[in-house]
Amino acid sequence: MNSTPAAGAAVPRPQRHRPPLAAAVVKSLVTAIVVGDYAPGSALPPAGVLCEQYEVSRTVIREATTTLAEKGLVATRQGWGTVVLDQEQWSLLDPMVLDALFQREDRLVYLDNLVEVRATLECAMAARAAGRLDAPQRAALTAKAEELAGLMDDPTAYAAADVEFHELIHRASQDAFGRAIVSNIQGKALHTPQYSGHPTREDIELTHDQHTHILDALLAGDAEAASSAMHEHITGSWARRRPTT
Repeated sequence: MNSTPAAGAAVPRPQRHRPPLAAAVVKSLVTAIVVGDYAPGSALPPAGVLCEQYEVSRTVIREATTTLAEKGLVATRQGWGTVVLDQEQWSLLDPMVLDALFQREDRLVYLDNLVEVRATLECAMAARAAGRLDAPQRAALTAKAEELAGLMDDPTAYAAADVEFHELIHRASQDAFGRAIVSNIQGKALHTPQYSGHPTREDIELTHDQHTHILDALLAGDAEAASSAMHEHITGSWARRRPTT
């Protein structure tokens, strides 16, 4: 008997379960392609060679190749084998592809771009949130700001609470797509030392002042001021921690 999910219930998404060996091969090949070990237009080694390289069966290699194709990284060409595609066809928001992008030598190009995208989306979300905050959301943001004030001597704890402060604003904005995009790209970047940096106490104090300005604008319902404060915060924080090379 078929059952229908109740209204409002989460509908489970079908997932293709790939064998653990295939997942490991996929991660290795994704990284190799994205960092440039295999240039666009070149062919991956034949299946037999990959089988020997990874010590797996042809079935595992076929599964891995299918997954690479789903990520837009490769395509099968008659007479050429499995060919690496141009970056324009890659699924850049795929978590595994993002992870590999931040391992490239030119990772700063992508981190700068990430900050630009994040600023655009979060400024819009801050403006939306300013006109939508309800009493519980106001209380949650105020409490999180107070928590941040007590963590300025602990950079790691402050960074974690900082993310939570922004997530509260994202949820209040009711911008589902913006929230998903920022969470995805920043979630990977946060594990990259070049993105997170090593903030000093002075850096954290400046960041906290900017958080306070954002909060004040949100509580005042001032969309323009909230957007402006968010832009100053995101771009200013990145300017302070961005590596020079």
